[in-house]
Amino acid sequence: MKIALIGSADFGRAALEAFLDRADEVVAVFCAPDNPKSSKPDALKAGALSRGITPIQLPNLRGADAIELMKDSGAEICVMAYVLQFVTQELVMTPRLGTIQYHPSLLPKYRGPSAINWAIAQGESETGLTIFRPSDGLDEGAVILQKTVPIGPDDTLGQVYFDHLFPLGVQALMEAADLVKAGKHQEHIQDESHANYEGWFNAQAAQLHWGLHIQQIYNLIRAANPAPGAWCLYKGEKVQIFDTRKHLSPTFGSVSGKPGEVTHVTDTALWVACQGGQLEILKGKAPNGQKVSGSELAQALGLTKGAFFDL
Repeated sequence: MKIALIGSADFGRAALEAFLDRADEVVAVFCAPDNPKSSKPDALKAGALSRGITPIQLPNLRGADAIELMKDSGAEICVMAYVLQFVTQELVMTPRLGTIQYHPSLLPKYRGPSAINWAIAQGESETGLTIFRPSDGLDEGAVILQKTVPIGPDDTLGQVYFDHLFPLGVQALMEAADLVKAGKHQEHIQDESHANYEGWFNAQAAQLHWGLHIQQIYNLIRAANPAPGAWCLYKGEKVQIFDTRKHLSPTFGSVSGKPGEVTHVTDTALWVACQGGQLEILKGKAPNGQKVSGSELAQALGLTKGAFFDL
């Protein structure tokens, strides 16, 4: 089929290459203008150029020029794969078969740009993906297809996305496009009684507070690994924490230390007391910006037993 693709980043590129590799005709690729702060082109742009496609880079997709370019492409269907620009209903309805969009949650749960982060931070045991019809409301359109994936108790953002939602999402876009093309798809209106929306999971959301329960702290670290990176303060200096293990306190006698206190440092890790247990920090970011082991982080910060992180 003739496909127009709107997207960005590695996911957009993977979707583009998947459609091309199965001999679909990608007649237009829309991606954002180049970032003047980056020396590297967007991954989707680079992928399009490598396959002989000149990408369309408009400052926004709200104007008549975007609609005319979509019409001129002759696309039968538009596929949206990691889209950060606002797209109008007039544009998405221009192709004969309309538009389909990928979202990494089981809509209507976790609408918004950081759906995977928030699901992990909230301690969910499963999430999934949705292919839906984009509407004027953010992630509010009719659902065409959904797939569920587990979130393991120790899974990080990187594991859930790259091992599951990324490859499964690319396949789901192709599956949904085929269903729409064949007229075999069904569209289900989202149940607003189960809807929730969260904004960006940014650095502010990723700040650790050692007075919280260890499970909350552990979930937040997993949700921010590898980005934006959970962080806390030590003597007013920002410290990022990535790989960790949690150790629950089963009895009163097993409780060691006060929240935020360094209980010991081993050859590989740094241990910090929390409500309900201890967190074993295996990897963090030193003041020089390098990721190091927990023990190297302790050395770089001058942390020894009895020291306290800022609460």
